[in-house]
Amino acid sequence: MTVGNGPMSIVVQGAALVSLVWSCIVFLVQGIGILQIFRHHSAPKAKPVSPCLKDDEVPHITLIRPVKGVEEGLYECLASSFRLAYPRSKLTIYFCVSSVSDPAYPIIQQAVADFPGFDARVLVEEEDPLLHGNGGHVNNLGPNPKIRNMSRAYREAKGDIIWIADCNVWVGTGSAGRMVDKLCGFRSDGGRTTPYKFVHQLPLVVDVGFPGDAREHGLLATHAVHPHPPKSVLDYGGRLEELFMSTTHAKFYGAINTVGIAPCIIGKSNMFRKSHLDRFSDPSQNPILSTKDASRGRGLDFFSSYICEDHLIGDLIWRSRLPGFRNHGLVFGELAIQPISGMSVAAYIARRVRWLRVRKWTVLLATLVEPGVESLVCCLYLSFALTTLTRFHETFGVTQTWAAMGRIWLSAVTVWMLVDRWVYQKLHKLQSVEADEHTPFFALGPCRRGGIQQRPFLEWLAAWLGRELLALPIWTWAVLLGASVNWRGKHFKVRMDMSVVEIEGPKRPPAVPSPNHVNSCNKDRID
Repeated sequence: MTVGNGPMSIVVQGAALVSLVWSCIVFLVQGIGILQIFRHHSAPKAKPVSPCLKDDEVPHITLIRPVKGVEEGLYECLASSFRLAYPRSKLTIYFCVSSVSDPAYPIIQQAVADFPGFDARVLVEEEDPLLHGNGGHVNNLGPNPKIRNMSRAYREAKGDIIWIADCNVWVGTGSAGRMVDKLCGFRSDGGRTTPYKFVHQLPLVVDVGFPGDAREHGLLATHAVHPHPPKSVLDYGGRLEELFMSTTHAKFYGAINTVGIAPCIIGKSNMFRKSHLDRFSDPSQNPILSTKDASRGRGLDFFSSYICEDHLIGDLIWRSRLPGFRNHGLVFGELAIQPISGMSVAAYIARRVRWLRVRKWTVLLATLVEPGVESLVCCLYLSFALTTLTRFHETFGVTQTWAAMGRIWLSAVTVWMLVDRWVYQKLHKLQSVEADEHTPFFALGPCRRGGIQQRPFLEWLAAWLGRELLALPIWTWAVLLGASVNWRGKHFKVRMDMSVVEIEGPKRPPAVPSPNHVNSCNKDRID
């Protein structure tokens, strides 16, 4: 492996130096994320301030929960909307569904019925006057199915604060108050600090390993097919998803939102002000927009012709100047917990491919360098640099051989894996989650009675190796070999300007929903 002193040596030494710098940057960024996880997820957070203010000082929240199909723990996730420690008079809850034939519709109705006394409504897209009925037209909004789902709820929001939380996430009782505290700048000492334009929670996936909620089962078709128990490693895609969101994603999500150099959000649980988004999406009030944007609507409707709306909303808010406000704030310690079950490895791969393809043109640079932040490739950069750069050979005696490069790579990957194990365990202990008698088992953690037990190391290691080995092939397929996605039951082509066009295909009969294999009802979702 030893290189000479010719021109080629200069190129190799330069490549090794770049590899060293890159790997050090990745390690530094991960270190920031790990530190934040340790700081904020080791114990419950202090009680929020905003719910305890005088009635006329408590900000009103409109909580919008878009629903598509039935997923694991759907009832408990929806019910968490009613268990928030926030004044009822200051909370409006809108559940949004595309049609009454959606298998989730009876579960939504049951949740609303089980919690009387709340300002809660079920809004059906097929009944939206903007899209149907007198004066309405289906083309008044673009093809983005999630925006079409939520549009009416946004337009009819009460108060200024909008909180969009996906139907498949469970939120803790204090989450509303803590998010409002950060958004509005309320401090525990009664003072105020600089408010934010946009706040959000860290998403966490928990693979429950079996289909769960009896209330959901009873509200679905009795003739549905029951899923088979896992028969091979190909039935454990949920473990890969759980591990990815608890390690790689969590570390970089926390780090980027700490440094604050760019918007980094995922559309699981986000809060912002309606007045801000309306203003920022109006070309006459926002100089960063062009006149051609005038036809795109206002607020959420502005994004109806585009995919990856969560990133685009955050990006627009980030780039739009508003003196006296900070950009984005991650509410550290608060988790948006998504339970899943029955996900196959093929479904996990398809989900990651969709995610990468919708992000490709929104954050192109980050997507292109993504393979370099994965363990196997990043550690390869490091081992190549240490066994190639002359300084390490002369100063530290690092042998410039392929065998030495292999040993360093294996050692670095092993350390990376052990750190990931620690991060995973720290997050899944759910120590920052306030538990009570209503907390579902998937949000209790292994240290509380009734929670999901900690994964044995060898079982966890198998999932870690599977996730890491699949990362580069998935990226290659998603980024280099295609531009179409299946989303919420429809097929779209993603254009370079981030707009989407629906691809018409042959009509297929609707699938019969399974009461146990709940993810099968909406397998085309990416959110």
